[in-house]
Amino acid sequence: MDLAAIEEIKRLKHRYFRTLDLKQWDEFGDCLAEDVTARYGTQAMGEPLHYDNRADVVAFMEKNLSGGTITVHIANHPEIEVDGDTASGSWAFEDTVIVPDFKVQIRGAGYYRDTYRRDADGAWRIASTQYERIYEALTSLDDTPSFKLIANRWDPSLEH
Repeated sequence: MDLAAIEEIKRLKHRYFRTLDLKQWDEFGDCLAEDVTARYGTQAMGEPLHYDNRADVVAFMEKNLSGGTITVHIANHPEIEVDGDTASGSWAFEDTVIVPDFKVQIRGAGYYRDTYRRDADGAWRIASTQYERIYEALTSLDDTPSFKLIANRWDPSLEH
């Protein structure tokens, strides 16, 4: 068992979520292989989202998660199998998305299935990623009159 590689892959997946949530698009992109295949899907967005390269994944995320949109992803229960310079993994995750402009909150959970590759520069990157939802729930914040954002990193009118 290649424990060093497993730890590097764990750090990679955590960096993927951290940079996504903090909207650090260059570092987020570096988590992905240039030829990554990404299969995302969410009932809130309607149709499955399929991408076959890093640039398209980053462009989609930057376009759809910028502005005041807040995301938080928590991943745990990694099961990682390493075979030389490739690996596969499964992760449980929970996510919360708050879109103040549309007054909605989306919460969900599921399992990611990824493959990883150690690239020529020695860094592990996500070669493919997809998830299967266990649940996704949308709440109108208009239906929750007590809901009030008192901090939002991307809204300068609120304290950080």
